[in-house]
Amino acid sequence: MQLQHPFIQLPIAFDATALADELAGVPEADWRAHPQGFPGNSALPLISVDGDPADDGFAGSMRPTPHLARLPYLRRVLGELGGVWGRTRLMRLSGQAEVSPHVDQGHYWAERLRVHVPITTQPGVRFCCGDGEVHMAAGECWIFDTWRLHRVLNATDAQRIHLVADTVGGEGLWALIDRGRPHHAPATGWRVRRLPPDASAPLPELQLESRNTPAVMTPWELRHHLGFLLNEAVPHPGLRVLDDAAVQLVRRWTALWAQYGDDAAGRPHFRRVMDAFMAFLRQHGEGVLLKNEVRFLGAFAAMVGKASLGGAEAYGATAEAPRAAPPPPRPSRDPWFDRPVVVVSPPRSGSTLLFETLARAPGLYTVGGESHALMEGVPSLHPSHNGWHSNRAGADLASSDVVQALRERFAAALRDRDEQAPTAAPVRLLEKTPKNALRIPFLQRVFPEARFVYLYRDPREVLASMIEAWQSGRFRTYPRLPGWNGPPWSLLLVPGWRELSGKPLHEIVAAQWEATTRVLLDDLHSVPAERVSVVRYDALRQDPQAAMQTLCAQLDLEWDQQLDATLPASRYTVSAPAPEKWRRHEDVIAAVWPVVAATAARAAAFAAA
Repeated sequence: MQLQHPFIQLPIAFDATALADELAGVPEADWRAHPQGFPGNSALPLISVDGDPADDGFAGSMRPTPHLARLPYLRRVLGELGGVWGRTRLMRLSGQAEVSPHVDQGHYWAERLRVHVPITTQPGVRFCCGDGEVHMAAGECWIFDTWRLHRVLNATDAQRIHLVADTVGGEGLWALIDRGRPHHAPATGWRVRRLPPDASAPLPELQLESRNTPAVMTPWELRHHLGFLLNEAVPHPGLRVLDDAAVQLVRRWTALWAQYGDDAAGRPHFRRVMDAFMAFLRQHGEGVLLKNEVRFLGAFAAMVGKASLGGAEAYGATAEAPRAAPPPPRPSRDPWFDRPVVVVSPPRSGSTLLFETLARAPGLYTVGGESHALMEGVPSLHPSHNGWHSNRAGADLASSDVVQALRERFAAALRDRDEQAPTAAPVRLLEKTPKNALRIPFLQRVFPEARFVYLYRDPREVLASMIEAWQSGRFRTYPRLPGWNGPPWSLLLVPGWRELSGKPLHEIVAAQWEATTRVLLDDLHSVPAERVSVVRYDALRQDPQAAMQTLCAQLDLEWDQQLDATLPASRYTVSAPAPEKWRRHEDVIAAVWPVVAATAARAAAFAAA
């Protein structure tokens, strides 16, 4: 749920020692792996669908699990808070582990609060949400804004355990929230009521959810969610056409509701309308982002698309003409990742445009964007680990521990074009991060079946775009780079960067492009030819449909989209594309051309082969 503040502390506290003593009797075997697979995260289900500890779903009658029956003080905590409870768990975070940055964007989260009561914790555990950051002390009670990008970092060696309870609220809980303290407000004079343990106190009767998913979403709820998402959108040229399409969707849905309500006879008609709108979004709404950095398409699919028909209907396919069943999956030697697709190129080559377009293919899973934080969250992959040498990663860095950690981090973050997590393995991963141009030998060890897609763009266009990227200030990767004398470092960190200190921007950019391209081409020569594809940026722009059909055929992927003649601007576009735009920087590009000429000729030859 979106809140006014990132964090709000409630005026009630509990005896963390008593709660921890209760937990001491829980067998280790009762703890379950985190449902999203976050490394170092585990859970003990307390309230779940039908009281089944193995059911981590959101839809259905919520009931206490057998685990909660053995934790009487914890049950009193829930009763005292006065909420109507949905899925509720104890969440355990191992030492030196994290909950990766994410946004809770599903239908379930649109109207639900997430309550945290820390039981076992240390000052080194930090909860970040939007621009807020807190340490939730043991026994305190907090809620936070699940709509903002949030993460948890445990920088200690000890485990952290929180009670994490989901609720639509309740009379008692809302009364507490009204007296709550925003995290940035002073605590002086703020009164907190404490609930001590009392073994003689009767166990409360908990209020539990029984209806949490509509059989068919009402037009009034549909209008509410659409209005919210459109209001959260970052200004974008495609918003007007999106707004018009949303009006038409609500009108059609309202007419069907008047005719059928939630009767089963109307479901095929509702489904057809939602399918058509989802297809429209994939074609026209790809570049629209929300203020929390989530794609409009993904947020709508998660919040409305699936839930609009109770979560039971497939809403991504075209109802009028069913497609032929896809061919059976090719046997994979890798049990997790079947022939991952890795786009590689120098920065500002148009790789985001290619990534966002290719991500529309059915059966592909991505981490939602570039994997900078995911990759460099593994300590040995951060450039500080090698003395700030560069983003270069060779096969020597691919130790078994690093490979396992990275594969787990990717697997936990994967979502398809409709923001759905995979339900079976192996999956086809699509990855695009410009720094990967310096990591091919490493990525071959992490993903043994990887397919590499080299995106070629006229070097003059790339150099001009790189200059604009530096000047924009939007791509500062290492703003306080040790030993650097120049503008805040932007884009990837190349070998030999120290020699560029104090030089003019066009010389920095030229050396950056040349080093990246040279290393990239050297590494691609070591990859078997059948695992390398080439896409030309100019061909992608000229005929997107043909370019994607050709590429997908090479990668053994389906392609079920119909693209416009002009692709929408990507999320990282600095200025609108225009013929010969690079000539704005023609003089400085001419000055550095002798530095890049040989590598530019080599890149052109590789792309033409």
